[in-house]
Amino acid sequence: MAYVRPVSSALACAVVSLVLAGSGGGAAETAPSLSPAIAKVAEKLRDEALAGTKAYEIVRSLTFEVGPRSAGSAGDPRAVDWAAKKLAALGFQNVRAEPVEVPHWERGRNAGTILSPWPQTVALTALGGSAASPAGGVEAEVLGVANLEELKKLDPAQAKGKILFVSNHMEKKPDGSGYGAAVGVRGVGAAEAAKKGAVGLLIRSVGTDSNRLPHTGAMRMTEGEATVPAASLSAPDSDLLEGELASGQAVRFRLELETKRFPNAPSANVIGEIPGRDAGTPKEEFIVLGAHLDSWDLGTGAIDDGAGCGIVIETARRIGQLPPAERPRRTIRVVLFANEEFGLSGAKAYAEAHAAELSRHVAAAEADFGSGKVYRIKTRINPAALPAFGPIAEIAKPLGVEFSTANDSGGGADLSPMVPGHVPVIAFDQDGSTYFDIHHSANDTIDKIDPKDLDQVVAAWTGVIYAVAAGDLELRPAPAPPERE
Repeated sequence: MAYVRPVSSALACAVVSLVLAGSGGGAAETAPSLSPAIAKVAEKLRDEALAGTKAYEIVRSLTFEVGPRSAGSAGDPRAVDWAAKKLAALGFQNVRAEPVEVPHWERGRNAGTILSPWPQTVALTALGGSAASPAGGVEAEVLGVANLEELKKLDPAQAKGKILFVSNHMEKKPDGSGYGAAVGVRGVGAAEAAKKGAVGLLIRSVGTDSNRLPHTGAMRMTEGEATVPAASLSAPDSDLLEGELASGQAVRFRLELETKRFPNAPSANVIGEIPGRDAGTPKEEFIVLGAHLDSWDLGTGAIDDGAGCGIVIETARRIGQLPPAERPRRTIRVVLFANEEFGLSGAKAYAEAHAAELSRHVAAAEADFGSGKVYRIKTRINPAALPAFGPIAEIAKPLGVEFSTANDSGGGADLSPMVPGHVPVIAFDQDGSTYFDIHHSANDTIDKIDPKDLDQVVAAWTGVIYAVAAGDLELRPAPAPPERE
């Protein structure tokens, strides 16, 4: 899970023109409600998935056979190879790797030490994209601020020559909404610190655990913008540093980051399809099921986003096993995106490469929130289609899943470049109570996944996605997503 970045205005204009040409720019025609025949198959798929799926097995294969797979690293091409072979082995058609160029940054050795008033070694890790410290590290007095807003308001005379420490805590919420309020400093803090004349940045990990395991995550990189070496402290070590600062004595710190930046590297979006009955005809339409293939390097990327890969692959695989008479007419396309974590390279490349057919993308869903159970379905579809979508969402109700009619889902980072194409979004909101305890840390390993929870997620996805793929409900064009702070 990473920042959503803006799409180029040229691509946006091109896609909007194509979509309006294909849809007439007007409201969707009222389509029939869910038919009994489609509902029966959807419910069968739901119940069979709840009884047991291969999703956990898929995640285990990815995390054991590939492991960490950050953009440009040695694990990146191994992941692409794994994905192409896995999709082919599971019966997907039209399997291919569509080339994407990705950034390449590596962590190296990271260390931090409070030198005074009470010496302590701390647990920290570099933020993704951070500059390296000078040889031997950077040593300076620490100046603490509560949040990004305070950092921005600092007098440069106060900050010059210091290491800045931002101590804001992320609030723990089941829907993960505390992340947005806390993550801004990770993105732009190093650049803001450089503007103030600081020599380094420390932030409290953007996470909700109390482990001595720091969380990494991407900085926002702007060409030519100055930054400082930047790292996140584990929660207990952030408390420790806060305590030393609260003593009123001067606190000195040594920050050592041996990070390296390399030229961009080749990678790929890996795509596989379950062809619908209309495949190969002018009427062919697509439903995209997306997850990201890359991960950070500290753990093995089980919840972020191995779980998502398992969810979308297994959902499509189960639909693909139906007998010909029950196969949906719309094609289900699984897209395992390259480099979500460090700039949405794969998502942008997909929207660019498939701009001419985005008007035939009838829906998209993204899995990038771990393995917690689905508790709610949200959408961003043509408002005229919302009443008819209700019975489809009800397929997941026996699983404890409610349907929100707010119709304001963001959809997910890797779907964001398709926003100008007005591609409808179906979101399966998952319980994220513990997601940010693990996210972007060395603790992101497969033992954190409950296979039965993963089965419940696949059950919800499979029933609903099948009903959309098999029916004729027109969900296009989707409105623009709401503005988020």
